[in-house]
Amino acid sequence: MGNSFFTYKGFPLVRHEDVIYYGNMTDDYVVMLQILQKKRVNDLDVASKIKVYQMSTDLDLPPNKAVTRTSEKESLYEALDLANAWLSRAVKS
Repeated sequence: MGNSFFTYKGFPLVRHEDVIYYGNMTDDYVVMLQILQKKRVNDLDVASKIKVYQMSTDLDLPPNKAVTRTSEKESLYEALDLANAWLSRAVKS
């Protein structure tokens, strides 16, 4: 039985508490989405502030050099949409 991850637009999603990793660790880059704030909508907590980091998967780079882009979004959909654009461009080049 192989590993099975949730995916969004062809890239895997792995979540641990308020951090979501998006992308393949075998590619040059992945995106980390850090949920900074949530708001209550009905009975659900919904992310309302997400920090988005594009990171190199090169293990030889120090952590401060691994982050190549950052942004902040107000919804998980906006954050994932940006992350997908970044990864799609990185895979093509």
